[in-house]
Amino acid sequence: MNVLDPQGPVGAAQKIILLNSLGIMLAIVVPTIIAIFAFAFWFRQSNSRARYLPDWEYSGRIEMVVWSIPALTIFLLGGVTWIGAHDLDPRKPVAGTGEELTIQVVSLDWRWLFIYPDQRVATINTLTIPEGAPLRFELTSSSVLNAFFIPQLGSMIYTMNGMTTQLHLRADKTGHYQGLSAHFSGDGFPNMVFDVDVVSPDDFSTWAARAANSPLVLNADAYKAMTVPTMDSSRITYRLGDPTIFHAIATQKLPPAPGWKAIY
Repeated sequence: MNVLDPQGPVGAAQKIILLNSLGIMLAIVVPTIIAIFAFAFWFRQSNSRARYLPDWEYSGRIEMVVWSIPALTIFLLGGVTWIGAHDLDPRKPVAGTGEELTIQVVSLDWRWLFIYPDQRVATINTLTIPEGAPLRFELTSSSVLNAFFIPQLGSMIYTMNGMTTQLHLRADKTGHYQGLSAHFSGDGFPNMVFDVDVVSPDDFSTWAARAANSPLVLNADAYKAMTVPTMDSSRITYRLGDPTIFHAIATQKLPPAPGWKAIY
């Protein structure tokens, strides 16, 4: 889950923001630490050359330095964050190769459900995506507030029952990564992780065709069964029996999971 080893443009841009912010803060922190030791050394009791000013109480020049440097630091940090936040708006599409892939995400207690409406496939706790393709995530929650995060791809975003959020990402390198829940949601939170497999476009097509033949079907009854809170972290594949099920979950046509009542 190394955020400093991004595998997509969003994660790479966020890494730059992180490093720039660190550099700006170090520009004031390092001189301040050096000044502490310098003052302690110069004004030591044994240094007869140090000036002793018992009646000194104010210096406009010192006040200007003391307040202007932190103010400039805040302005720089705010500018970097503001510009970066707008450039990396989760709703802003990310360019890529091939057609955009839509993935609908539902945070359960305590698992993740991924629905591929165009491929008529759904999975539990495993996300397979094609290399280089622009990804469009639509996210909601079956019950309590949660947060979807793939550290090496970037942009954590919340999931909420009764509404949807959007996130656009892209994975630039094939490999096996990991996603997680980044918001405490109960007893099963520590194990609420999921696999992220980035494969070639051809391999993704093969995977989707094979998954569409799964004997397990995702429909309203299957969804109701999977909303029962569990710490089972099994990876399961379904063929999508009802292509409108995500809309039914997000609009609460399918009732919220028990976790909602348990907390609220």
